Amino acid sequence: MTNLDARGAATGTGDRSRPRAVLPALCLTQITSWGIVYYAFPVLNSRITADTGWSTTATTGAFSAALVVSALAGIPVGRILDRRGPRAVMTTGSLLGAVAVLGIAYAPDIHAFTAAWLLAGVAMAATFYQPAFAAVTRWWGEDRVRALTIVTLAGGLASTAFAPLTATLAEHLSWRATYAVLAVIFVAVTVPVHALALRAPWPPAPRQPALQAGRSTTVARSRPFLLLAAALTLNGFAMYAVVIALIPLLTERGASPTAAAWALGLGGAGQTLGRTLYATLARRTGVTTRTVTLITAGGVTTAALAITPGPYPLLLLLAILAGMVRGNLTLLQATAVTDRWGTTHYGRLSGILSAPVTTASALAPFAGAAIAGALGGYPSLFMMLAGISVGAGVLAIASAKR
Repeated sequence: MTNLDARGAATGTGDRSRPRAVLPALCLTQITSWGIVYYAFPVLNSRITADTGWSTTATTGAFSAALVVSALAGIPVGRILDRRGPRAVMTTGSLLGAVAVLGIAYAPDIHAFTAAWLLAGVAMAATFYQPAFAAVTRWWGEDRVRALTIVTLAGGLASTAFAPLTATLAEHLSWRATYAVLAVIFVAVTVPVHALALRAPWPPAPRQPALQAGRSTTVARSRPFLLLAAALTLNGFAMYAVVIALIPLLTERGASPTAAAWALGLGGAGQTLGRTLYATLARRTGVTTRTVTLITAGGVTTAALAITPGPYPLLLLLAILAGMVRGNLTLLQATAVTDRWGTTHYGRLSGILSAPVTTASALAPFAGAAIAGALGGYPSLFMMLAGISVGAGVLAIASAKR
């Protein structure tokens, strides 16, 4: 197959077509999926608990359980992606997501609410980054970093678009009616886009180089893979705990809740900025060096937040720098499998690698709050999280393939 024009139907490795509609479609559906299934919840949770009398622990626990289900479902979803491509997976996930959001909207009790969130977890596994990354990795080949960067930049806009929209709807509607409207938006956008834009033939898995060859089961049980999974899991726990704990840390430092919220929001902007720098970093560093550098940088920014009492502008700058590191870490995880073991078993291996990371991120909010209480405050928590990042960096060094 010959190379085609650069508008979207070129080939990354000489025989891998790039359907033009895929990249803008995935950008749109990532914004919509993350915005509705993930980011609407923190906006509506206080209204949910006030209206129903359910405890914040119970509602947040249901949301966290969805993330755990997403991690576990990601493994079989990845296997299907490798064989059949993203169209059926992501279209089905969109339908499940719409049903789940409607189930959340009309849940009569906390048990039904939790069950709806568990279904939402399956939808997350089939619509969030993992299937989008699998699609881009197979179709874009050697040029995948640029395409992955574009998709994650779009995903980073999900909270920017849907948190204000959700809040505006909630000012005029009940939380149940707000979720119902969001479900309609979700099904109207993601189902037809996934069904129509992802119709291109799924290219066969590329032949692996000799140094990368091996069955996915063998790779998943290898020492480098297990050490990398451990490193990314520890790092994921630390990074997500930092995100959730940033506001209480800053309020302990004397910032107002509004100022602390601005720091969190600008940290998200830093995350988007950081992702634009990843392609340059990937060109100039080896995979192990890149992994260790980013994980260690996360630990450094966490430690800096722990030991810096102020002033607020300095804390704001540190929050933005921490966000830039997080943005790079998202792309680091997206390319971790292909950089080491090729693209042949990307879906399955990525699902296995992501499962413990997603589980750790789901547990991080609860664990972080509990640890902060035991240690006597959030500065001590941040120092402990910085130590966890250092440990993750050591594991990343040990994960280097020999």
